[in-house]
Amino acid sequence: MVKPAERLKSIELSQIRKMFEVCDENAISLGIGEPDFDIPENVKIAINDALDEGFTHYTHNKGFLELREEISKKLKIDNKVNIDPNSILVTVGASEALYMCAQGFFEKGDEILIPDPGFLSYKACVDISEATAIPVEAKISNNYKIKFEDVEEKISSKTKAFIMNSPSNPTGAVMDKKDIKTIADLATDHDFIIISDEIYEKIIYDKKHYSPKQFTDNAIIINGFSKTYAMTGLRIGYLAGEEEIIEELLKVHQYNTACAPSISQIAGYEALRGPQGYVKTMVKEFKRRKNLISKRLYDLNLKCTPLEGAFYAFPQVENAKDYVKKALDVGVITVPGSGFGQTCDCNVRMSYANSYENIEEAMNRLEKIK
Repeated sequence: MVKPAERLKSIELSQIRKMFEVCDENAISLGIGEPDFDIPENVKIAINDALDEGFTHYTHNKGFLELREEISKKLKIDNKVNIDPNSILVTVGASEALYMCAQGFFEKGDEILIPDPGFLSYKACVDISEATAIPVEAKISNNYKIKFEDVEEKISSKTKAFIMNSPSNPTGAVMDKKDIKTIADLATDHDFIIISDEIYEKIIYDKKHYSPKQFTDNAIIINGFSKTYAMTGLRIGYLAGEEEIIEELLKVHQYNTACAPSISQIAGYEALRGPQGYVKTMVKEFKRRKNLISKRLYDLNLKCTPLEGAFYAFPQVENAKDYVKKALDVGVITVPGSGFGQTCDCNVRMSYANSYENIEEAMNRLEKIK
């Protein structure tokens, strides 16, 4: 057998996908981070119309212009950021955008600051690039919010980037404006780039989202349509930053995927330009589920920090691996916290991107755990 590259030795398959592939049809999944809603009706119509019109060929490598123009408008209105369509690159989901940044920016000898707890792809992408991941602990005493002091103390002469994620997967924490702005100032002063994963931007409760790109040129935005419009399988996202940076990242994108799927680009275009009531309705329902799971976790004596955004709870348990096994034994799929960082052996992630009724039944089942 041909020997795989050495850099793959440290990479483990996703704990989330492992739990996703559990085949017990009677189990209730609180594992996967995927909205259980259908895509907006106007998006369905636009997809069908595009198919009828034969819009199934290559687009511009960066994405077709009208979509990039809509993204530019969205960034100006929602994020107070002026980014030209030429400085936007449409990708195969936010996952490709993250991988592209790692391949385009990171190399051996670089140090990349990543949140801990944090989404498991961050460390994997850093490891594949052969840079060194430096965990920045989001302390439970701060409700898992990363503070600017946490970042500042980890900066060195080798720091190349900080991967920011707010609202957070897996904790549901939303960073404060003061910390985002100060970290942006640190990026300018120390000349590193902030890679801001804003995929959960719209799924936020009683808080406000701020992008670091509003405060520094040394930032790049990653966002997409998977969570806001339940378009996970359509695999459509984007990068937005300074034009010279995007031109360099285009080299990775061009030789990796050429362009995002044309039909998915049409879906994204229609999602942005169409009515936004769908998003408000979905977030309202997520908030109802958040309130349910928060109360039930409290009743189960599982400590959990306030859930301010995204659709995850990250409660504390005595032993995550044992708890995940016991939960599966009673028919509930959860994810061990160890997949999200070095500080998470006593946490499990529970996604409430499932129906209210299923969450209620899942909590009833978890009551049986001794």
